[in-house]
Formats: sequence, structure tokens, C-alpha cells
Amino acid sequence: MSSHPDDSVVTPSTTLPAPPTASASPTPHSSPIPDDFVVPAFSTAEPVDGQRWSTWPAATPTERGPRPWPSWLVTSAAAVDTELGVVKSGKEADLFLIDRTVPDDVELGPLDGGRRVLLAAKRYRGPEQSDFHRSSQYREGRRTRNTRDGRAMARGSTHGRRVQAGLWAAAEFDALGRMHALGLPVPYPVQISGTEVLMEFIGDGTAAAPRLAQTRADGADLRPLFEQVAEIVLVLARAGFAHGDLSAYNLLVHEGRVVVIDVPQLVDVASNPRGAELLERDCRNVCDWFARRGFDRSHDHLFAEALGEVFG
Repeated sequence: MSSHPDDSVVTPSTTLPAPPTASASPTPHSSPIPDDFVVPAFSTAEPVDGQRWSTWPAATPTERGPRPWPSWLVTSAAAVDTELGVVKSGKEADLFLIDRTVPDDVELGPLDGGRRVLLAAKRYRGPEQSDFHRSSQYREGRRTRNTRDGRAMARGSTHGRRVQAGLWAAAEFDALGRMHALGLPVPYPVQISGTEVLMEFIGDGTAAAPRLAQTRADGADLRPLFEQVAEIVLVLARAGFAHGDLSAYNLLVHEGRVVVIDVPQLVDVASNPRGAELLERDCRNVCDWFARRGFDRSHDHLFAEALGEVFG
């Protein structure tokens, strides 16, 4: 990941006034208010170029991240998303930095969470711009319910590529949720909207955390990082999964902690005919990288241990 350009920052030109408040008491026959109900609190001002109203209020429960929601999560309907620039561009998706902020003159409610947070927005490209190269090896063992969509994807038609972009976004959101539930270090998945996945931004200020590949450590100094990576592989394997594309380029290092990113291809080792092969490749990729940096560990040993977790 690379830092966004400074000149991409958009500064709001309008002060967003506080909305009028209103209260109502439920009638004896009304339904109780659900715990996750968010009281709308919109400003009369409109977002300027490079801004939008927070997409959180319009998200359905299944489009939101797992509970309990982090205390830093901004859930107020008065929040504004400001696009700060591109963090990283890829062949299939671009990663943007988003500032989600509730204006100072809007009073936060008890369910509104924080006032300001930086988020990473991963946007899978549509059929006109994308260059999907994800191999079908990752999709083996998965099924799409709509047979027309499945045929379109097989043909590589415009509709099929659009469906595929949405499926990859959904797969990433689901995988982040699964890994978060396992206690693995991944960006918290905030929400999904179409082909956009909003997630926790890992970094300091607006500077993204570096990849493992960018670390200057070598030799025995790499031991704590290797142990974290090995634990990630083994915890995933214990749950029956392999990352499927693990390398030093999709592992971040933030304050000494390894964080896994880029997970839409998460593989079910048992149901995918190439699952064991992809798990072995994950082990080989990371062990070979550490060996080149002077910390030699056998990928065969890690793979055997991981297989034992999958089928043990």
C-alpha cells in the first residue's frame, strides 16, 4: 500500500448545522424500538464535490460488520464521507481513503458511535475498467445461485464481469467477517455496498501501514513476525481455510503486529479440489520470503502442521 497524494484532500466548504431535535413517546400498542435503531439527524447543507452522506444508515444488517461494533465506528446518519484520495491501485480494485465525520455542531446520540474515523474503501471495478485475472481455481467449490449469472461469468460477458465484481466484493466482506470472528488480525469489515467494501484503515494518521515486504528487519529479528504469520496460517487451517494468495505483499506490519489483507479468494481446503495445493503454496511463499531475509524455516514443516489442523 502507498500513501495517498496530498493534493487529493477535499476540504468541506460548508458548515453543517445541527438538525432540529424531536421526540416521541411510543403508544401502548407500538412495537419496541430495536437496539440498532439510528435516529435520523440530517443537516440542511448538502455534501460538496468529493463528499457524500454516510452510506451506513442505508445498509441492511447483513451489509454491516459483525457485532459488537467497535467504539470508533461512526454510525450517525448526520455523518459525511469525504474522499481523500487513492491509497493503492490494483488490476481488479482500487483502495481509497475515506474520512467519515459527524459535524461538530451535530449532537451525537447514544447509538451514534464515534465522531470521526478514517476508513479504507476497496472498490472493485466495473466491466468497463476491470482486468480480472482471478483464477477460477479459487471459485472451485463455490456456487452462484443464479444459473444465468454463472453462464455469463463463464463466457466473460459484460454482465458476467459485473456479476463477478460484485461476487468478489461480497467474498471479501464475508472472508473479513469470518477471520475477524476467529480473532485473526484483519481490518474490521465496516460495511458493503455493491462493489465497495468499507473497512478499518490500518495506518498512522493518513499514512497506510507498510507491507511485510517493506520491512527492514532481517535474520533473527524476523522471528516475532514469522511466528505471527505462522499463527495466522494455522488458525485459518484449524477453521478449514487457506488464504489462497498469501505473501509478504498482502501482509501489513503495524506497530509490530502483522495484519492480513486482500482476502476475497479465501479457500475452503476440503471443498476446493486444489485446496491443499493452495495451502501448501501459502506456506511456501511466506517461508521462502523469510528465508531470503535470513530467517530460514521449512515450509514443509509449516504445511504439515497446517494440514494436521485442517484434517486433524
